[in-house]
Amino acid sequence: MTKSATYASAGVDIDAANRATEKIKELARATFNARTLSEIGSFGGMFDGAFPEMRQPVLVASADGVGTKLKIAFATGIHNTIGRDLVNHCVNDILVQGARPLFFLDYIATGKLAPETITSIVEGIANGCGENGCALLGGETAEMPGFYADGEYDVAGFIVGVVDREKIIDGHTITPGDVVLGLPSVGLHTNGYSLARKLFFEVTDYQAETHLDELDETIGAALLKPHVSYLSTLEGLLDTGMIKGLAHITGGGLLENIPRILPAGTNVEIKRGSWPVLPIFESMRRIGNIEEEEMFRTFNMGIGMVIICAPSNASEIAARVDSCYEIGRVTDGDKRVVLV
Repeated sequence: MTKSATYASAGVDIDAANRATEKIKELARATFNARTLSEIGSFGGMFDGAFPEMRQPVLVASADGVGTKLKIAFATGIHNTIGRDLVNHCVNDILVQGARPLFFLDYIATGKLAPETITSIVEGIANGCGENGCALLGGETAEMPGFYADGEYDVAGFIVGVVDREKIIDGHTITPGDVVLGLPSVGLHTNGYSLARKLFFEVTDYQAETHLDELDETIGAALLKPHVSYLSTLEGLLDTGMIKGLAHITGGGLLENIPRILPAGTNVEIKRGSWPVLPIFESMRRIGNIEEEEMFRTFNMGIGMVIICAPSNASEIAARVDSCYEIGRVTDGDKRVVLV
């Protein structure tokens, strides 16, 4: 080489990363609380681990992404909602064990770092953390030239929460005769997007900006509907002992996620037509001529969280949440979900 090589000449812009980091610091600080003991930019994030109000605090951790919903963000140019989806997904994953979130870490990787895009993503993450009462404690932004297509990125989240051991929700007390309640979703949340994109953008050749009367909005808007956090809905019920089991309906739908919390010797019967299925699911079923079982094991079908409780507690739980449907019963069986 006749010129001195630099990191920038290889495609990594440290100055752009520094500009993004300064804005990220502002966004993250808004989520800090009295337990946050470090600033963004430290090698590790520090959080006060004392829980004097709990007899036996148990940490619950999870990691996840948002899958190919990212492709919808790329197609629409809307990047400030995907981070909130990520946080809410992770919050729900630890919520099913009765845990409340403490702090969150993010990882964003891209080919060429665009500070405004990274800032938009982190804005969504910070909003999600603020809404769920957890600190955005740290993260990583990686610029990897040649690894991602222009304008594309990946994002992952890592969450830690806490629950008192005696208040863990794990499904072990579920018995035949228990009631299955469903909390509504607002769309696909963050699952089933590979099939959804195939149906809307390949089979039908629609575009993200195509308006569908049956959805009363554009396809892009319908597919960017947020992943709902159920923390605020269930907050007042977590310590009551009324909830025997919770299942976050993500990849695998109702058919694959509910069995994860069932004890041996039990099944769940889900009653068809016991809740309103959102129009987007009917649109995809029609476009792809998809069989019912495939729909129920790919999409949430309008139910984002399942509660299992004793019949004597069902009415009180339903009265204490925003919206709820009785969708089934626990029966004798072999840890399967059956549509009836």
